[in-house]
Amino acid sequence: MSTPVPTLPTTLPDVEVSAGVRAGVPRAVLSRAPEGEGPPLLGPGGEDITADWVASVALTGAAGEAVSGPFQSTARWVVGIGKGTPGHWRDAGAALARAVNARLAAEPDADRRVQVELPPDAEEAEVAGFARGLALGGYRFRVSNDEVKPGLRTARLVVSEGDRRERIETVVRRVLALAAATAFTRDLANTPSNVKDPAWLARTAAKVAGKVTGLTAHVRDERWLAQHGFGGLLAVGGGSARPPRLLHLDYAPAGAVGPHLAFVGKGITFDTGGISIKPNEGMHLMRTDMAGGAAVIGAAITIARLGLPVRVTALVPCAENHVSGSAYRPGDVVRHYGGTTTEVTNTDAEGRMVLADGLAYARELGAEVLVDVATLTGAMKISLGVRTGGLFASDDALADRVHAAGDQAGEAWWRMPLLEEYAGEVASGLADLRQCPPGPGGITAALFLREFTDGLPWAHLDIAGPARADRNYADVVPGATGFAARTLVELAASYAS
Repeated sequence: MSTPVPTLPTTLPDVEVSAGVRAGVPRAVLSRAPEGEGPPLLGPGGEDITADWVASVALTGAAGEAVSGPFQSTARWVVGIGKGTPGHWRDAGAALARAVNARLAAEPDADRRVQVELPPDAEEAEVAGFARGLALGGYRFRVSNDEVKPGLRTARLVVSEGDRRERIETVVRRVLALAAATAFTRDLANTPSNVKDPAWLARTAAKVAGKVTGLTAHVRDERWLAQHGFGGLLAVGGGSARPPRLLHLDYAPAGAVGPHLAFVGKGITFDTGGISIKPNEGMHLMRTDMAGGAAVIGAAITIARLGLPVRVTALVPCAENHVSGSAYRPGDVVRHYGGTTTEVTNTDAEGRMVLADGLAYARELGAEVLVDVATLTGAMKISLGVRTGGLFASDDALADRVHAAGDQAGEAWWRMPLLEEYAGEVASGLADLRQCPPGPGGITAALFLREFTDGLPWAHLDIAGPARADRNYADVVPGATGFAARTLVELAASYAS
């Protein structure tokens, strides 16, 4: 019997920009935390909110504070923007989306719209954060036979000045495009693995990509992979009854500028660890072990939708790392695409095996800059926690671009060192390379992958920490976060400009 997964991609709330307040639409008023002592400052629409009410609910204006407005006021909610930084505006948008959804859960027939009159000093970066919070803060993915609960459908941002309104409309359209990349990344990673096998992941991504002008999709099966020597991907997928796939998305716009970018994402649809089997605790989260591949898919689709004039190849080697008599073993020697051989020492280090094939293939396709994305090492989660991604790079200029792209996207990255004193440990006495060299796990994994880049500018993004969440924060909800998709889009955009 099939499992009833939600329709993909998830439909996000629409965020409109309008010239005036519309009668009958529930209204939210913004509140800003004071610089010193005293009550918060209320934005447009808060004229009928009294000081007594503010004191009675202990309103602070803190970022993400969402309080039901006073009885008989025109304000249905009062939402805090803190000190007014873009991050605080994002928190406010997410809190408002969740407040609307909470009301709809209690009153399913309530209005699914909300409107907010923006203060005249709200800057474009702040409005962008607010719109992203509105779009993503109420995201939900639930596999259930129950009827889907209604959620926020439309948020209207009221901007009276014509020129300013046009600028903000442009900003909001782009924010919504990037939010869609994040949401589709979450959709793919949240889908349970009894549904999401390698064929499903590649097929689903290809189906969505096929509807985007200028983007072509190819799905390669296990026979093609064997004919072309994708030994790492075939080894990892060999233990599963559900064979591997390679998803290849190609975007080659006329008049492309800058280098040919290749994004390679780990597409492990479920990871038992293989013969080096994982403990039971936490294994259920391995449905999200393809979050790096999902980010690459979401980014490639969005780059094409935005029409960025940059050549992009996206590769997602998809496999299920399982235990069986045909599973690969510690001690095996695997021949990757291009001929390099690897001595396997831990079958639970499968991500680097499939990425190695992808990086080598990307070079042959003519890529000039390589970026791989993966939930690769627990070491990175220990090092940086669950809200910051690890960035390794062979090129300082590329590392700076990724950092800047992350800042623009609202995703945090921390550059990690490629310590050369461990580079010699990658060599194997039995094969060309050793899969798991001794030393710091995140660093040695990156050094292993570097062997497949042939000196090209390369960045390795380890998202083992921030790819999933267990609670709400900012515009993130429990489950897959969609981390890295927006960074990849902004990285491509940096070359377009």
